[in-house]
Order: sequence, then C-alpha cells, then structure tokens
Amino acid sequence: VIAYLFAGQLQKYGANVFIVDSVSLAMCRELSPIIVAIIVAGRSGSAYTAQIGTMKINQEIDAMRVLGLSPMQVLVIPRLIALMLAVPLLVFVGDIAGIFGGMLIAELQLGLTGSTYLDRLQTVLSVRHVLVGLVKAPVFAAFIATIGCMLGLSVENNARAVGLGTTASVVKSIVAVILINAAFAIILTELKI
Repeated sequence: VIAYLFAGQLQKYGANVFIVDSVSLAMCRELSPIIVAIIVAGRSGSAYTAQIGTMKINQEIDAMRVLGLSPMQVLVIPRLIALMLAVPLLVFVGDIAGIFGGMLIAELQLGLTGSTYLDRLQTVLSVRHVLVGLVKAPVFAAFIATIGCMLGLSVENNARAVGLGTTASVVKSIVAVILINAAFAIILTELKI
C-alpha cells in the first residue's frame, strides 16, 4: 500500500528508485512492528484475558494456589516469554513481506526491475533500521502480555466481566503500543538512530 501510494508521487518527479527507501524504512522501523502489535493485541492479548478470566470464574486459579502453585509463574510468565519470542519473528516476516510487496508494486507501477530494487535496498536499508523494529517488538509484546494477563486476573466472578475485560485488554494494549511507539520515536530521534 505504501509503495502504491508513493509510486504516483515519485513518478511525477522521476524519482522512481526512491520507492525502495520509503517502503523499506517505513516497513522495518514503523509499520511492521505496529501492525503486528495491533494484530497480536487483538488476537493473543484478548485471548490471555479471556482464558485467565474464565479460569478465575471457574476457581481454577484458587485451586492452583491451594496446590501451592503461583498463578504468576504458571499463567503469566510463560505467556509473557512466548509473546516476547514470537512477536519479533512476526515482525521480521512482516518486514520481508512488506519489502517484497513493495518490490512487486515498484515493478508493476514504476517499471523498476527486481535487481535494481534489491541493489538500492542494500544501499539504503542498514541493519540498524531492521534492529529498531526488532527491538520494539519484544517491548510491545511484553506490554500486551502483561495487560492481557493482569486484566484476566482482575476479572470479577461473572461472565459479563470476562467480555468487558477482553475488550478492555485490546483497547489498552493498542493504546499502550501507540504510546510506547511515540516514546521510541522521540528517544531514537534524540539519539539520532
């Protein structure tokens, strides 16, 4: 989509090759981490809240405590670690998909060959740009998992509360991701990264 929108503007000025810059930097630094985080918040964050909330209603969490198990160690930490490992992998896949999608549009809309696209990509896309997105990913994941699990643990003992908690989980996770991304933008700009 970014490639398609920029293609018309770049073509007006004869700057077709700069499509690579806009697509690769936008995908790796911003779009892929944000899109993945929003999808994960809607899918996994809400599932964490619903699962743990249902366990609380069914008194399974109380049963864990009676058995001497910590709900934090059994329910929260594994989910947190899993999400912190999975989200960077998803962001990397998103980077690749976005870059190759941009290459397809560049060829179809601008007549830019794949080899020219890849040559320019090697010039403009340094490892630090990819790392910026990959560093954001586990931070986003940690907040999504924490919010989802904590809202699940704080659910009242009725089914309505599980639904409300699940909705709140998605909304709070997305807001947190946007605010954290803004903080990253400010910090990275100040550090000139």
